[in-house]
Amino acid sequence: MRFMTTSDKPDNVSETAAEPTGVAAQDWTKASADPQYRAAVVDLLGALAYGELAAFERLAEDAKLAPTLSDKAELAKMASAEFHHYEKLRDRLTEIGEEPTLAMEPFVAALDGFHRQTAPSDWLEGLVKAYVGDSIASDFYREVAARLDTNSRELVLAVLDDTGHAGFAVEKVRAAIDADPRVGGRLALWARRLMGEALSQSQRVVADRDALSTMLVGGVADGFDLAEVGRMFSRITEAHTKRMAALGLAA
Repeated sequence: MRFMTTSDKPDNVSETAAEPTGVAAQDWTKASADPQYRAAVVDLLGALAYGELAAFERLAEDAKLAPTLSDKAELAKMASAEFHHYEKLRDRLTEIGEEPTLAMEPFVAALDGFHRQTAPSDWLEGLVKAYVGDSIASDFYREVAARLDTNSRELVLAVLDDTGHAGFAVEKVRAAIDADPRVGGRLALWARRLMGEALSQSQRVVADRDALSTMLVGGVADGFDLAEVGRMFSRITEAHTKRMAALGLAA
């Protein structure tokens, strides 16, 4: 799952860990000689590409809820950044001989379903969804990126760059809570729901794709072992708690 990116990544994500070894020290040409690894990366890029396209569409919709013209303009700028990220992923899939629409197709139903289940009812819920919900997916992809070949890792981390939404969301949500403290309780409940839905959706998407799931549990190249999968989700949960605190909400 991939939606809007933020720059407030957790301090202990795997990309900042030890010097890369194994596949993480190889380039795409060498690493992709393993067909199962190649399939896993194509799945990963396809999921990210559709996530970026969906983020672009959703930001355009969220702009309709924006209370001011400056807010609308800010969201339009972020939407543009998301579409450029999509273009990078689309172009990379084409470059390695894959059809982008075919690579994205397996993830359309799951991501669209997530968005239907978590449609915000107002401007503030939309901001919290983008900041909290989408950041969970970004954290997951950063963890996986640490185990990719050098070319794929560079691309994935590039499309997870900040679109400017983190600071914008924190400022607007905290101001709303200061103006009416009752808003905080409602948004905290909403954020907890997003956390549960996002983790469940991520796990379902991975479980449905054999190459991705095999890579994650160590069956392809330098994947996670089962214990590390547990630690990974603990780190993601910890980062979520920090984001909630930044918003002035209880986790």
